[in-house]
Amino acid sequence: MQEERTKLQGSGGPHNVIMENRNHLTVSGVVDIDSFSEDSIVLYTDLGELVIAGRDLHINKLSVETGELTLDGEVDSLTYYDGGPKEKGLFARIFK
Repeated sequence: MQEERTKLQGSGGPHNVIMENRNHLTVSGVVDIDSFSEDSIVLYTDLGELVIAGRDLHINKLSVETGELTLDGEVDSLTYYDGGPKEKGLFARIFK
């Protein structure tokens, strides 16, 4: 039963990226987070891997139920790569 719930969390909904003035970003459809620092955040969405690069990046909100992430900081780039998580990410490690 736990496996089914984990698969549904953060997936199946729309994937949206909303950026305001290059310093506030909201991403929906987040499935997993691989890593994060003040310079980059690597996360997996329903549409593949997304790398957010910038300076002073801080995650403000992360919702496991809805798959929504909000962050502040200076965003320099958003880069997508095809494919899903290769290894267990942050969500998987936290919610074993």
